[in-house]
Amino acid sequence: MANTVLAHGSGGRVIAVDSITQAGPDDAGAIVVTGSHGGTSSGRFALEVPFALVVFNDAGVGKDGAGIAALAMLQARGIAALTVAHTSARIGDARDTWDNGVVSHCNEAARSLGCSPGAALRALLTRLVSP
Repeated sequence: MANTVLAHGSGGRVIAVDSITQAGPDDAGAIVVTGSHGGTSSGRFALEVPFALVVFNDAGVGKDGAGIAALAMLQARGIAALTVAHTSARIGDARDTWDNGVVSHCNEAARSLGCSPGAALRALLTRLVSP
């Protein structure tokens, strides 16, 4: 899936990319829903563009929290990030993440925006861009 606008409003826009590597400078300030795992390699890509919030798949969390490691990396830079449960959305599929994702983990920056585990992703992000 190329960069697709999923929602927009006075609070910003939500875009979808199946891989965080498909997001770029034109997406600065957006909420980005990815199909990528939330590991360190994804976190490094996400640090290159100042997103408003980044969504990853927790990929089952993994050994030593490897599937959600990007959340702490992004928090260190004040960037909101969260993951959806791998049981709620297909890894690599941003549209399925948008349609069916359920928040599993959030960093503090995301919590300050009202994100919390158990929330339906689509409703949460729609509320953020359409206050």
